[in-house]
Amino acid sequence: MGNVIITNHPLIQHKLSILRDVHTSSKDFRNLVSEIATLMCYEATRDLPLHEIEIETPICKCTAHSLEGKKLAFVPILRAGLGMVDGVLQLVPSARVGHIGLYRDPETLKPVEYYCKLPADINERDVIVLDPMLATGGSAIDAITLIKERNPKSIKFMGLIAAPEGVAALKEAHPDVDIFLAAEDEKLNDHCYIVPGLGDAGDRIFGTK
Repeated sequence: MGNVIITNHPLIQHKLSILRDVHTSSKDFRNLVSEIATLMCYEATRDLPLHEIEIETPICKCTAHSLEGKKLAFVPILRAGLGMVDGVLQLVPSARVGHIGLYRDPETLKPVEYYCKLPADINERDVIVLDPMLATGGSAIDAITLIKERNPKSIKFMGLIAAPEGVAALKEAHPDVDIFLAAEDEKLNDHCYIVPGLGDAGDRIFGTK
């Protein structure tokens, strides 16, 4: 059964407050999304297995620890998820990156797929799906469904802000997926924006309207 993990680290919460501020510039917003993604990736990769190796320091030989061959893939949901990629790659530069393109139909508010490119060996990898916002949950649900068709070893979802409705929908659709968040907000409004949220993450990252 998947868990919902809210990362209450003081640095994340401080940066999240600046991220929410309507006066934060696109440049600063991009930097903050990347920085928060780095900090959250630390938590999302906590269960990576280790094995012992022998190394030689300038003083003597000793036993140390190394990651035990676990392969990771990060899959941002376009376009806002792109803002998190550089941040997670700071911690795991050897990871592969796939991309899933979804947009929300303005009339039905349902996600529509327009692009899907995943690593060829994704069945050998543990996948972390990236999207700053988990609003209705539709995009995350569809993205994870697409990835599951390729039989990855495991899937996690990592976002910044979520609405309770989105968390509940994602848990119901994919009960095996752990959900990592920086905050769970109050609700969705009539336009399916998270309240209080931070507005449209994609527009704020890329400076579009």
